[in-house]
Amino acid sequence: MLYFEPPKAMAGVKPIEAIACYRKLMRNPAHPEILTSAPHDAILRFRRCDVDKVVEIERPRNAPSDLQTFASDSDRRRLTGAATKAVVRLTAAWGVGNAESAALLGVSESTWDRIKAGRWDGVLSQDQLTRASALVGIFKGLHLLFADGMADRWPSLPNRGPIFARQSPIAAMIDGGIPRMLETRQYIDALRGGL
Repeated sequence: MLYFEPPKAMAGVKPIEAIACYRKLMRNPAHPEILTSAPHDAILRFRRCDVDKVVEIERPRNAPSDLQTFASDSDRRRLTGAATKAVVRLTAAWGVGNAESAALLGVSESTWDRIKAGRWDGVLSQDQLTRASALVGIFKGLHLLFADGMADRWPSLPNRGPIFARQSPIAAMIDGGIPRMLETRQYIDALRGGL
């Protein structure tokens, strides 16, 4: 990848266009007329001596992605403890019962009881961590949206929003699984102006 700092004379020129012209000129320095076929007329002011800095930058082939997928076992092991604690706390704040809490996280009720008591030493699956992530995002979004106790009451109240069909958001998320949880998170973000 070529990193390019254009000169001030090229303000407004797309860097990719300038880089393409510069590369052509470097391959053929005896033919400056290459610049006349540039896609932007400001590049006509571009001269070889105008380049402030051109540096080759190689991106590692296996560069980590910014997107967390919870696919690796090491990530799941590292995140499970924090995720289970967060879900236990937010379901308690929402006043959700054991059966509903277990269904939201995608575990059995007996596993939920062990998680809640702090006696579970398992690792959450990719789907379960995705559920936990969505629930934490919903919790955070509600507390940004509402400054009072409504943030913790909202998930249990019947809702006429388009994705809830007059169910409470908790019931809708249990019925709809991960897709409905992600939709609920996006819905809350949209309500608070985040989309």
